[in-house]
Amino acid sequence: MASGLTGADSNGVSGSRANPEKLIIDTDPGIDDSMTILMAFQTPEVEVLGLTTTFGNVSTEDATRNSLLLCEIAGCQNVPVAEGSHEPLKGGIPRVADFIHGSDGLGNISLPHPTAKKIDKSASEFLVEKVSEYPGEVSVLALGPLTNLALAIRRDSSFARKVKRVVILGGAFFALGNVNPAAEANIYGDPEAADIVFTSGANIVVVGINITTQVILTDADLLQLKSSGGKHAQLISEMCNFYRDWHVKSDGVYVS
Repeated sequence: MASGLTGADSNGVSGSRANPEKLIIDTDPGIDDSMTILMAFQTPEVEVLGLTTTFGNVSTEDATRNSLLLCEIAGCQNVPVAEGSHEPLKGGIPRVADFIHGSDGLGNISLPHPTAKKIDKSASEFLVEKVSEYPGEVSVLALGPLTNLALAIRRDSSFARKVKRVVILGGAFFALGNVNPAAEANIYGDPEAADIVFTSGANIVVVGINITTQVILTDADLLQLKSSGGKHAQLISEMCNFYRDWHVKSDGVYVS
């Protein structure tokens, strides 16, 4: 995902060390989101303005806790974390995938609680504020259901015009879904919000499940990661044990 934000895009826009891409990550970490967030913090071509949290891999409350913890792990305690909606636009109990990511969302590896606190603004308030502060400069990387983005669009009718682009992890295009044959989890989590975002007129890039399922972390990959000496490699390899075991049991995926 990060590579889609740091290289030149179809509009000829690119980030650089001298002029990094301003980025807000809307997230529900989650093991996969945790890897993305840690990667973003180490990418000099990206300036992370903040994290906004939503439900999906975990509850919104747990997503906020994990986001604060990841900021601390990365040495980025000053990056604001704004908590978002706890339920889809139409209400109800959200679908939470703790069976894939562990009860804490981070593979049940018993990490400490964060010391930092979320900011007072809601996720939609923060999104509107930053996009208005830097019109045409802020990209949003949406890694979960699109509730917070839909609320931002409702809050400010000019949001879709002012955001540089929205990169969405979601959708089942040219492939079966992972919730049912027709639906991918992030879109399924709040289809009404997805409809608002996709029809808003914003510059949208979608990375669907047909793309994400092409890459598999093998046991050899995880071992290489664990022994690499990378800044966060040990943590990621430990989290991925839970992730790997679930995919083996659920999907029959086993690649040594």
